[in-house]
Amino acid sequence: MSQIECDMEYSKLMSVSGLPGLFEMIGSKNDGAIARSLVDDQTRFISSRQHQFSHLESIEVYTTHENVNLAEVFIAMKNSSEALPNEKDDKAIKAYFQKTFPKIDFDRVYASDLRKMIKWYALLDRHQIEPVLPSSDEDNGGE
Repeated sequence: MSQIECDMEYSKLMSVSGLPGLFEMIGSKNDGAIARSLVDDQTRFISSRQHQFSHLESIEVYTTHENVNLAEVFIAMKNSSEALPNEKDDKAIKAYFQKTFPKIDFDRVYASDLRKMIKWYALLDRHQIEPVLPSSDEDNGGE
């Protein structure tokens, strides 16, 4: 097996409101963040006064039971033999998620959110970034 350069960590990835794709957090300042786009590989300052940041680790997805971390959906997508659907075909996207992660609550997760998950997963795959479930600080050993 060849060791492929993968210097980006899932824990450093975020979405930025109003900007397409995902960003790797490189540094932070009081009034924003320095981030590199996974779409065009450009590094830039993003003002927290104009944009909101959401770390992928903190994003949850509505399901028919308890919410799950977005990484859980990405892991199911990775383990699926289903081909990614065209990101512009809402019916194909819904059918894809009904096969790969049927617990999604399709009444509360909008088509735009499903499209975003497809786009984001494709970016992760292209950059060979493994989705990682966040470690739980609140793990009380409930077994």
